[in-house]
Amino acid sequence: MMTIYKLLPVTLLLAGCAGQALDRAPASSDRPWRGSAPDGISQEVSEAPVDGFGVPYIRALSQPVSGQAAIPLQEGAYDLAQLIDLAQRENPQTRQAWNHAREAALATGLIEATFLPQLSANVLTGHQRTRRPLPTDIAGISDIDTKVQGTVPSLALGWLLFDFGQRAALLEGAEQLSFAANVLFNGIHQKVIRDVTDQYYQYEAARSRTRLAHEALANQKAVEAAAADRLRGGVGTTVELAVARQAVSQAQFHLVNSEGLERNIYLALLGAVGLPPTARIEVAAPPVRSLPGPDSALTQEALDMAIARRPDVVAAYAAAKATEAGIRAAEAEFLPKVYLGAVASHSRTSFDVRGLPTLSQQATSRGVLLGVSLPLYDGGLRRTQLQRAEIRHESARETLQTLQRDAVREMVAAETMLNSALQGHQAADDLVRTAQTAYDAALAAFESGVGTITLATEMATRLLEARQARADAYSMALVTAANLAFATGAMIHPQEDWLPAADAVR
Repeated sequence: MMTIYKLLPVTLLLAGCAGQALDRAPASSDRPWRGSAPDGISQEVSEAPVDGFGVPYIRALSQPVSGQAAIPLQEGAYDLAQLIDLAQRENPQTRQAWNHAREAALATGLIEATFLPQLSANVLTGHQRTRRPLPTDIAGISDIDTKVQGTVPSLALGWLLFDFGQRAALLEGAEQLSFAANVLFNGIHQKVIRDVTDQYYQYEAARSRTRLAHEALANQKAVEAAAADRLRGGVGTTVELAVARQAVSQAQFHLVNSEGLERNIYLALLGAVGLPPTARIEVAAPPVRSLPGPDSALTQEALDMAIARRPDVVAAYAAAKATEAGIRAAEAEFLPKVYLGAVASHSRTSFDVRGLPTLSQQATSRGVLLGVSLPLYDGGLRRTQLQRAEIRHESARETLQTLQRDAVREMVAAETMLNSALQGHQAADDLVRTAQTAYDAALAAFESGVGTITLATEMATRLLEARQARADAYSMALVTAANLAFATGAMIHPQEDWLPAADAVR
C-alpha cells in the first residue's frame, strides 16, 4: 500500500502533462491563436509580434522558389512554339507527372524482386558468466566461476517458389498502372500545350482590344476636333463639344480597362508557362491568317478514333485492367504457397571454468527446407479483400465508361464552338465593313454641318464594338480549334494554330 502512495504523485504528474497538450490549440473559437512554433522551424520564425489573426512570419518562405530564379530567358520575343517549349521544361505539372511515372515504374521493380530469392547474413554472438558458491571450500576455492562465449555466423535463404499466380497478377497490375502513368505523363504535356496555346491567343486578343481602344480614342478625338472647329466657326454649340468630350473620356476609360485586362492575361500566360509573375518576357504576335468556313460534323468513325487515343481514356482503360489483375491476386490468397528455405551456419563456442583448461568447440551446420503454407481461417479477411477488389474493378469500369461519354460530349461541344466562332467571324467581317462606312459618313456629315454630334459619336462607338467583335471571334476561332485538337487527342506537338489549312495573310 505504501508503494502505491509513493507512485501516486508521479502518476498525477504524468496525467497533468498529458492534459496540457490542449494548450497548443487556440483558447477559444473567437480569439486568435498565440503560441510558439515547433522546434523544427522555430529558428526560421521572425521575432516580430503578430497582430490580430495574423500568422508567424517564416523567413524561409520569403526566398525565391527553388529553380525559378535561375530560369534562362532569351533576349528576343517568344513565339507560341518557344513558349510551349519553355513550359514543357519549367511548368511544375510536367515534373510532377514525370516523378509519378517514375514512381509507378519503380513499383513494378518492387514486385519483380519478389520472384527472386532473399538472401540474408546473420551473426549471433554472446557471452555468459556465472558464479556459484560451494557448500565448503575445496582447496581454497569457495565458488565455481564459469564463462561461456560463442559466435554463430549464418546465411539464410528464403524463396517463394509457387503462389498460384499471385505475384504475376500483382506484377501485371503494376505494369498496367505504370503504363497509365506514362500515358498521363504525355497527357500532361498535351494539357500544357493546350493551356499555353489558349493563354497565348487570349493574350493576343487582349492586345488587339487595347489597340482597338487606342484607335477608338483617336476616332472620338477626331469627332471632338470637328466639334471644336464647328464651335470656332460659329456653326457649332457648346453642347456638341461637351458631348464629344464625354465620348473621349469614355474612350479613355475603356482604354484603361483594356490595358488592365491585358496585364491580367499576361500574368495568366506566365502561369501557364511556369514562370514567376515577376518575369518579363516579350511575346511575339502570331501570323494573321484567313479563317476557313465552318466544317462538317465529326463522323462516328472519327469520334471512335479520337476516343481511342485520348490520354485520360487510355489511362482509365489501363487502370481497369489493373483492377482485373487485382481480382486474380485476391483469389490467389485462397490457395497454398510453396516456400524454399536454406541455412548454413558455423558456430564457435568456448567454455572456461576457473582452474580447468578452456574447452572450445566449432561446428558447421547446413539445411534445406521445403514448406507449404495454407491459411485455413482468417475471419473472412480474404473474402473481404476479394470483394473489395471486385468493387474496385466495377468502379474502374464505370469510370472508363463515364470518361468515354464525357469525351464524346467534349469533342462535339468543341466542334460546335469552333463552327460558331468561324460563323461569327464571317458575320463580324460584314459588321466591320458596314460600321466603318457608317462612321465615315456620320463624321463627314457632321463636319459639313448636315449631321449631328450624337450620330457621329454613336457610330464611332459602333465601329469599336464591331472591330472588337471581329477580333474576339478571330481569337475564339483559334482557341476553339486548339480545344478541339486537345479534345480529340491530336495535340501531340506544338504548332502555330490548329485551324484547317488556309493561306497565310501577309
